[in-house]
This record gives sequence, structure tokens and C-alpha cells, in this order.
Amino acid sequence: MSEFSIAEAMKDFLNKSRAKNGLKSALLKDVWEEIMGKVIARYTDKIQIINQKLFITTSNGPLKNELLYQRTKIIELINEKMGANTVTEVVIN
Repeated sequence: MSEFSIAEAMKDFLNKSRAKNGLKSALLKDVWEEIMGKVIARYTDKIQIINQKLFITTSNGPLKNELLYQRTKIIELINEKMGANTVTEVVIN
């Protein structure tokens, strides 16, 4: 019988679970301000991860435009903070 740490067992469970998108979204909400800054976090209405796609919803037009230009950087920052391949695409609504 092999031994696993609790962290390894949880990671394995989450990778196989349908709940992983919801958990990743919840974890991202906790660190969103830290990653993107207070102003962007304040004007972000909703963030959600579904199948490695990050959906960002905001009603602020200039912010939408800025986020569109920064998609690659957003992916890098999130993957650096939360682990590689957490997000592969960003969709701005």
C-alpha cells in the first residue's frame, strides 16, 4: 500500500471530481484582488472558471477593453498563483 499526504489525496480527488471548477472559482475569488489589484477587483462583477476558461464579467467598458488587452498576462498571473494550467483562456463579458 502506498502512502499519500492529505494534500496529494485532495489534489487527486479534485482532479477527478466534478466540483473542481467550483472550487477553483472559489479559490480564485479569494486571491483575485491580490492578483489583479483593488481597482480591478472592485469593478469585476463575477469571475468563474469552467474547463480551464476564466470568465470575467464587468459592466465597466474601459475595464473590459483593458482586460481584453491583458488576457495573456492574466493567464500567467493566475497560473503562477494557483498552479500551472489552471486557466488556458480568458473570456471577457
